[in-house]
Amino acid sequence: MSYKWLEWAKKIQSISQSGLSFSNDMYDIERYEELRKISTEIMEQYTDLEMEKIEGLFTNETGYQTPKADVRGAVFNDGKILMVREKIDDKWSLPGGFCDIGLSPSENIIKEVKEESGYDVIAKKLVALLDMNKHSHPPQPYHYYKIFIQCELIGGQAEIGIETKDVRFFSENNLPKLSTGRNTETQIKMLFDYLRNPSKLSLVD
Repeated sequence: MSYKWLEWAKKIQSISQSGLSFSNDMYDIERYEELRKISTEIMEQYTDLEMEKIEGLFTNETGYQTPKADVRGAVFNDGKILMVREKIDDKWSLPGGFCDIGLSPSENIIKEVKEESGYDVIAKKLVALLDMNKHSHPPQPYHYYKIFIQCELIGGQAEIGIETKDVRFFSENNLPKLSTGRNTETQIKMLFDYLRNPSKLSLVD
């Protein structure tokens, strides 16, 4: 889904961040700081985020800007998919989150599933690597790649985590209210399709 204002704000932010990271000229640095200020003002104008929050998001970023990686686990049991209820918005998502430095995607999803749901899993297959901008997620301040990994349930039991308040398995035709910043109904149904058709090739974009 395209939001031109968001694309412009992200692009301006990316240019300003790179400039601030690599420029040594004081006048160029001033110009890049002004660009970052403009991108922050665009975000404030069109979202419900406060200026201070946006500035914090943007100023914490350094170096050349690249997409962030978000990994999500597809864990099935008796034809139902594992989901966790997020404390932050009281809606449901696949267990997962940002990839941590030093861990592979498989190691990340094993850790995330355990921390958020209490279950032990093995990562089995990369189902999809998707660009968030090409799917019906709500506007986000950053550019994300979403990694969906099908996992095998091997143990553990349902336990809430620091960021979750409930853990359940859902059938394809009885999905809960989704946290669409994390996953969409189309993506969940895609995962059920891969469960039915294990020989399907991984999806990109």
